[in-house]
Amino acid sequence: MMLSILPAASQDPPRPGPRNPVIPPPDTKPIRTVLKWQLIATAVLGLLAGLWAGVDGMASALLGGGVNVAANALYAVAYAKLRPANAGGVVIAAVRAEASKIALVIVLLAVILAVYREIVVAPFIAAFLVTAMLFRIVLLARD
Repeated sequence: MMLSILPAASQDPPRPGPRNPVIPPPDTKPIRTVLKWQLIATAVLGLLAGLWAGVDGMASALLGGGVNVAANALYAVAYAKLRPANAGGVVIAAVRAEASKIALVIVLLAVILAVYREIVVAPFIAAFLVTAMLFRIVLLARD
């Protein structure tokens, strides 16, 4: 008799954590929480940058944070559309969704830096990095 270490297709994928980096589907609380905290951080950084560097600072921070918010929303939608049925499917779906997320980040960064000539670099990069780090931090936090 052959034993399988893979979960049955009817089981939900395990929660993400230090031993399981699989990202949950978008209709779960962790993804909604990540997007909520990224939006909050983007808004707060936008306000602080606006006080520090004016309208262009605010716009720069909002754009920097918005890149990750948009990319993670795309990740969630791409993962949900693939609807993996087994452990192998979960890995394939996660890789494809992550690839689409990375591609969108690259495109958005290139377009913003090419088009927005008055960008204030410090708030833009700060908001981008903070929202990028929040993705992993919020997922690893316990309920």
